[in-house]
Amino acid sequence: MLNRRHIRVKVMQSIYAMHQNGSDSLDKEEKFLFQSIENIQDLYLIMLSALVEIRNSEEEFLDRSSKKHLATALERNPNRKFVNNKVLHLLAESNSLSIAIEDRRVYNWKNNDDYILILLDAVKESELYKEYMDNEENSFAQDRDFVVNLFTEVIAPNEKLYEYLEDHKLTWVDDIPLVNTMVAKQLKQIKEPKDEEYDAIHIPKLYKDIDDRDFVRNLFRKTVLNEKELSQEFTDKTPNWDAERIAELDAIILKMAICEFLKFPSIPVKVTINEYLEIAKEYSTPKSSIFINGILDNLIKDYQNSNKLVKTGRGLM
Repeated sequence: MLNRRHIRVKVMQSIYAMHQNGSDSLDKEEKFLFQSIENIQDLYLIMLSALVEIRNSEEEFLDRSSKKHLATALERNPNRKFVNNKVLHLLAESNSLSIAIEDRRVYNWKNNDDYILILLDAVKESELYKEYMDNEENSFAQDRDFVVNLFTEVIAPNEKLYEYLEDHKLTWVDDIPLVNTMVAKQLKQIKEPKDEEYDAIHIPKLYKDIDDRDFVRNLFRKTVLNEKELSQEFTDKTPNWDAERIAELDAIILKMAICEFLKFPSIPVKVTINEYLEIAKEYSTPKSSIFINGILDNLIKDYQNSNKLVKTGRGLM
């Protein structure tokens, strides 16, 4: 689920928080870093299970309405196309999803079902829902396309949902786009089942492999433990800039990039530069990426001339 750029962002944020809090406890901050990454799995389960809970909530509403003493003809015989949606049904029946929710104890919607009602109202008010319910076509492809569009156009952008997630865990703010992209991708890949053993959802691993988990720890520790040394690398190259005038986030980005140059021999220089320039564009000031790019370019030239840059493998320069 995690890509290397998101790992770099999480490490950057942890170092920044460490500075802001004046903390010097490496173990404590590293534990918080890994916990914030673990929480991404919960966010993924919350977003995916929202679809199931919305569908279940509507089914309960239809059942209650049909049993009213003075139920109308429409209430007794409602349009059940939404609750009968084949993809939503597959998600509700997914063993892997149910097991993951129980294992992680993700009970957010049971404790906050009012947000499911808010989302259900948003769904039923959308043109997407109305067009789907009025369409007499009944195919798996249509059901899947509807669920994908419902998630990307109605549920994921919902402001009330975003506010809830932000209030629940502040660290999720930057994780939401990553998780929403993953969920949408998985929904698009759901296939019509050929047997009863079919499970619509494969719960992705948080880390692609053990190397990515090691990368989190090594990048965090090597940057924090060598901050003075890494800072000296670029403050010497910026005589016109007082160290205190360099934005703190820019300084952290520079230190992390230099750390990768000098202490991660298997990571190509171009990859490091491109990754941190993109991070600077998204998280720092408008001119930060230009400033950072200039410093890193000059450092690379100096390192190459002094043979200080050691990269192993082909194409790593």
